[in-house]
Amino acid sequence: MYRIFVTHTHTYPDAIAQRACDSLCNFYEFTVEGNGTYIGLEKEARESHVEGFLIFSVATNARQVEKVNSAIASLAEMSRSHGFKTIGYAGMHQDYPDFEKEIDRCISIGLKGVKIHPDIQYIDIDNRKLFPLYEILDAKNMPLYLHMGDNRPMYRYSEPAKLVNVLKAFPHLQVVAAHMGGYKAWGDAEILLPGYDNLMFDLASVLEYITPEHAERMIGKFGSDRIMFGSDYPVTSIDDEIKMFMRLNLTEKERDNILWNNAARFYGLE
Repeated sequence: MYRIFVTHTHTYPDAIAQRACDSLCNFYEFTVEGNGTYIGLEKEARESHVEGFLIFSVATNARQVEKVNSAIASLAEMSRSHGFKTIGYAGMHQDYPDFEKEIDRCISIGLKGVKIHPDIQYIDIDNRKLFPLYEILDAKNMPLYLHMGDNRPMYRYSEPAKLVNVLKAFPHLQVVAAHMGGYKAWGDAEILLPGYDNLMFDLASVLEYITPEHAERMIGKFGSDRIMFGSDYPVTSIDDEIKMFMRLNLTEKERDNILWNNAARFYGLE
């Protein structure tokens, strides 16, 4: 049996989980499979023999930042008390008045990195307004996790070319490019994103949209040591993502890397 760490899961307090899922459905014009609660995530994880997961949420305005981060820290702590190797990442918004103060608070409550969703926050990832945040993360050795890509012309905030600008400006900043570098923009990602030493990827919300042959080609180009398994809970179920992943024609070493080894190394799980 493979060891599995699921990167890229969204969880919300019970009181707002349904509204958050409805918002995702409206924005992306799809139907989510999970209910967005931590209880739902833990149930799926146990059923799929998952050892741990990365959880985060999105701050859609500056007022939400502190509440979001405190909630994620509490959920991550509770999850660890239930026996999971769970990591929590903070959310940040470009209009928050004091990046460093909140980052220091996040470190003190156990959060290990920062997630930004540029398309929902309506800001280009290479906007200079975000550069002070990137500088702080770089200095504090905290990874930056970026939602990447969209094929709709009005949502080009996180296209792969803009990530290249960030990687060149901050060559030592650890960056994770979600959705294999570009949700429904994989052609650009495949051309522009191989070869960066400070860049990792996840497989969340990828395998249901591209063929196994396309996924195998991208894994070959990016390197199986740079890709982490992800589910994008509550969008898709962990079990479905595992089944799609296991259909890929990969070596045992490649499977182990993507399902566990890369996350164990990157997040310091062991």
